[in-house]
Amino acid sequence: MWAGLAMLVVAVGVAAPTLFGLNNATVSGFWWAAIFVAFLAGLVLATSARRRSVRYAALLSAVLASWALVLTAQSTGILLILLVVAAATSVYVVPLWATLVLVGLNTSVIASVALIHTHDLVEGGILTGFYLLIQLATALSTTAFVREQCAREQLARANVDLKAANVLLSESARTAERLRISRELHDLIGHQLTVLTLELETARHVDGARARVHAERANEVARALLRDVRATVGRLRNEAPDLEHALRDMTDALPGLDVTVEVSPTVRVGERETTALIRAAQEIVTNTLRHADARELWIDVVGDGETVTLRARDDGRGAEQLRLGNGLRGLRERFEELGGGVWIDASSGFQVTVRAPV
Repeated sequence: MWAGLAMLVVAVGVAAPTLFGLNNATVSGFWWAAIFVAFLAGLVLATSARRRSVRYAALLSAVLASWALVLTAQSTGILLILLVVAAATSVYVVPLWATLVLVGLNTSVIASVALIHTHDLVEGGILTGFYLLIQLATALSTTAFVREQCAREQLARANVDLKAANVLLSESARTAERLRISRELHDLIGHQLTVLTLELETARHVDGARARVHAERANEVARALLRDVRATVGRLRNEAPDLEHALRDMTDALPGLDVTVEVSPTVRVGERETTALIRAAQEIVTNTLRHADARELWIDVVGDGETVTLRARDDGRGAEQLRLGNGLRGLRERFEELGGGVWIDASSGFQVTVRAPV
């Protein structure tokens, strides 16, 4: 965003003398200003439009407008920088080879302008070569910047996937450990307490009032301990992973995206639902990084005892026409298998709601 704003500022700066009448043009000031506005509009649309055809058309209009601006100016000066700006902008729209073709076309325009205004082949050649080098340097540096930006986005998406996999793997390991402990508790302590209860039940019928009183008390304690052990085993078996911790860990420190996670204290879900919610958040965060051009993402999870709902929304640009990719289709199928569903709204930002029964 800042790079695009800087290019617009540079374009306005180099065009200011002609816009304010300090440099004359072969056309009226109104029409020259109109061409310049078309040039700026083309730059903005070329870097912000969602449809590829619109971006191509906007870039073409910006290039043609830049040629018209320099060819109609009576004194070019630094106005040739507009061609450099057009070449740099093309990197965001077309492949590098197309940008190099544009650099060649711009150079031919610069050579023509140089010959018209200088009438000196040597001076015109120096000016043309100078701007050729500037265009090449700007185009190549912009290409490197765009590739670095794409690499950072890919790294961020891979980081989200890795964190999600790590969270699910950790939860799977903890679940296996809980099951192992619960089995040992049941097989060892539970078995021993059961034997103790049977022995004391027998002792209860032994003669002697005091023996019977102590046997009754011991029997009650043993039965209470057995109930406690079984309750502990049940909790260990049914304890769900820490959903809030998992979501925060997965979305922490993402480059260029600030994620806020809120999980209601009333949320109670099992392992299967937790896994589905983590996968949903993973897909949502990945899509936000890839398509939304957003700076903030809010994820809220609420539950009412019967269902659990995850709502996510970002401050991105949304989409005029919603097209579900494999990830979102797979997410919808996953929640439909759980008896829930997925709802998507891309009219203002991107909003996803997933719901599943508990």
